Amino acid sequence: MHPRNPYRNTNILHLWCAHAGDLLDEEASRACASLLSEDECARWQRFRVERARREYLAAHALLRNALSHYGTLPPQDWRFKSNAHGKPAPDPDCGLRFNLSHSGGLAVCLVSEADAHVGVDVEPAARANQIAAVAHKVFSPHEQAALDALPAPDKLNRYLDLWTLKEAYVKARGLGFSLPLDRISFLSDNPDRAPRLARLAVDAALDPDPDRWSFTTLDHAGYRIAVVVENAAAGLLDVREARPPAATAIPVATLLAPAWLPDR
Repeated sequence: MHPRNPYRNTNILHLWCAHAGDLLDEEASRACASLLSEDECARWQRFRVERARREYLAAHALLRNALSHYGTLPPQDWRFKSNAHGKPAPDPDCGLRFNLSHSGGLAVCLVSEADAHVGVDVEPAARANQIAAVAHKVFSPHEQAALDALPAPDKLNRYLDLWTLKEAYVKARGLGFSLPLDRISFLSDNPDRAPRLARLAVDAALDPDPDRWSFTTLDHAGYRIAVVVENAAAGLLDVREARPPAATAIPVATLLAPAWLPDR
């Protein structure tokens, strides 16, 4: 087994962010590529669109650097296994839990040291109109009613919240889109305040213990990020940004802003 880090802090949830545009720098791109496994390299090289290639590389290099910040392995030595629905975890198990998301040039990685399931999703704020176009397919009747009651200028903001929360939740469950999104409802008591907390309403057949989850959304650099975590890991949300410094081109964490993610 991988050795466990004896200095873990299980009361802090860690959110790491990286910008794919940083990998326009060839030195930074080579440094990140050197961290990938053979399988990851093969998948990275199959991307036809250069922007998608950079996003994939930024996300997977970010994951490896983030895990090494809390674990005991160097970034290139991490190995992973996936469940039946494709959710990855460290192999062998080392007690760290993570989830990864990337969209529109930003990669985010959520890490828990508390051995608790987590999920994260990110979307550019500019995608709100695209989400609105498919809302009738993925939002529940309760969510649609709440949306209908909102003034028009507030609806796009709520579309982003609901979409990212749903994606982060199904990723935290590790069941992918086998869960019917239109039967999962997120309700909010404070849509205009940050952090925006949410409540889950779902049939017991889909989730027998919905109260074990905490949820929030936040904004960063023009993106909406949703965070989902089992209450065992709820606490301080530490947001960090990994940017390759000019000298080394290896991502280094810089503290941006802490926020509280209360347990329920």
